[in-house]
Order: sequence, then structure tokens, then C-alpha cells
Amino acid sequence: MTTPQPGRHMAAEIAAQPSIFSDLYASRSAIAEVAAVIRERAPRFVLFAARGSSDHAAIYAKYLTEILLQLPAGLVSASTTTLYGAEPDLRDVLLVTVSQSGGSPDLLEVTASYRRRGALTVAVTNTSDSPLNAAAELSVDVSAGVEHAVAATKTYSATLLALYLLIDAVRGGNGEAAASLGELAQVTLDQSAPTVDEAVRRYRFVDRVLTTGRGYSYATALEASLKLAETSYLAARAYSGADLLHGPVAAVDGETAVLAITSLGKGGDSLRDALDVVHQRGADVVAVGSASEKVGATLAIAIPETAEEVAPVLEILPVQRLAHGLALARGGDPDSPRGLNKVTRTL
Repeated sequence: MTTPQPGRHMAAEIAAQPSIFSDLYASRSAIAEVAAVIRERAPRFVLFAARGSSDHAAIYAKYLTEILLQLPAGLVSASTTTLYGAEPDLRDVLLVTVSQSGGSPDLLEVTASYRRRGALTVAVTNTSDSPLNAAAELSVDVSAGVEHAVAATKTYSATLLALYLLIDAVRGGNGEAAASLGELAQVTLDQSAPTVDEAVRRYRFVDRVLTTGRGYSYATALEASLKLAETSYLAARAYSGADLLHGPVAAVDGETAVLAITSLGKGGDSLRDALDVVHQRGADVVAVGSASEKVGATLAIAIPETAEEVAPVLEILPVQRLAHGLALARGGDPDSPRGLNKVTRTL
């Protein structure tokens, strides 16, 4: 019997993302219908509930909400509901629950509880018939198709795009900044392949990786850290470029590998001071993003320039390839990381 090739599912799912982006953008009218209801209800505060990779997508959406909608936004601590039974007044609150599977018990309980207490609830999932969709008043399907690899790739990036299209539509936009993301995603995957291969060679034997970014790209730094930890078993830690200078930079030295997410815009510009300090401490820096060639990195993995608010949809693609390549180079199977399941059930 033929032995399955390690990482084949993750590789195929990474490669599928350009067409997923194009299809999701083409079907944005369904997302606009959900946005119209949100706009009519005029929430005064937005909360996001999520776990794992979806939590990083929620952090991206938090930035979008505060910047594009000018609304205060926060992240739900599910245990305040599931363990402590807190019952705050949630009138005029929008709760967006982000879950690839729509099957996490704690997120389901939070959504049902928040809806009972007056919140407008929206489920953003890749599983249209999930319990979470049934619990929420409204739902958005990220339409990424079944994901066979345990490590989320296409579901994560499609969730980013769906959240952007939703939030942009709430403010009355038509998603114009995302119109060419399908095409640009293919360019990103094709053009970044050689430098990603070089990054795999550089990082193959490292033990510690620090990931960093600012603004919208902070979500990419968080997701990069998770991907490297769960597929290659690296000791990976993510910091905002601002937080990095508040103490953690003291642990950076010549043995530290740094993955910096830096795209053109205010976030990338503000990251440069932190990277200057990192350089001074002798760290090896690999930079990913449309501003990667402007920060003096040891290796730059460039992506096409886009509006800053949609850059994370592209930034994550070379990172996924890096995680896949490192896992294989270190003798692992990124399709089936040890000790992990596709759906994590927490209370």
C-alpha cells in the first residue's frame, strides 16, 4: 500500500486560496445582506468571540472595527460566561463569533447566552449547518470548502476576507480593496516560493522564533507564531512591535530567529524602530510583506502592495508555506501535528 505523502493536504489547501478569494469576493452580496441588518440595528459596541486561529482573525476584525467603523471593540473571555456565569447587559452590542467548525461548545454557549441577553449575534464559520449558525441570529459562510489538514490555512485566510467584506459593507463600502486579492494571492504564492525555500533553510535548525508586527499585521504575527509552533514544534512567541520594546527585546540575541510582518502603511512604518533594536542585538530577521525590502532584513519575502487593511489576507500565505516547509524539513507531517484535532472542545 502506498504511504500517503506528508503534508499533501496542507500544500493543496494553501494552493487553493487564490480561487477561494475570488469566489468569496464574487459572492459578497450575501455578506452585504448581513451587514445591512447590522447597520440598521446600529450597535454601539462590538465584541468578538473565537479560539485558536479564529481568535487571530477576530483580532484583525477588531482593528477593522475600530478603524473603519470607529466603534469600540473587544474580545470576549468565554470563561466569564461558561465558568463564572456572568450576565452583563448586552443591549446595543454586536457579538461576532468566529469559528471554522462552528462546533466549539464554549463559543456556542457564549453565542446563545449573549443572544438571550440582547446582543445581535453573527456567526462567521466555514460550516453552514453548524450548531453555531443555528444559535446565532445571522451568519456568514466563509466558503473555503472542507479543510483536511489539522492546521488551518485556507479557512483562516478566507475568514479574514469574509470579515473584511462584512465590516466594509457595514460602513457602506463595496469591498473594492479586496477586488483583486484572488489574482494577487496567486502572484504572492508564485513569486515568494524561492525566498520561502531559503527561509526554510535558514530556520530549519532554530529552536526559538519570535514573530512581530503592528496594526493590522499583528494578527499575522500571532497566526505565524501559532503555525510554526503547531506544525514544526518550535518555541514561537508573538509580540506587537510596540510591546516588543517593553521588555521582551531583552531576550533577543544572535541565537534568536525573528519573523517580522511588515507591509506598507502606518503599521509597517511604526515597526521599524523595533526592528532597528532587534538588528542591534544580532538577531537573524526574515521579513514578510510589501515593505519587507525596506527594513534591512537578512531575508525579505515580498508580497504585492495592497490597501493596508487587506494586507493580512496576503501576508499569511508565505508564512503558511514556511510552516509547511519547516515541518517537512524537520521530519514532521504538517497535516497531522501531534496531539492536535481539527475541532478543539473547551468549556
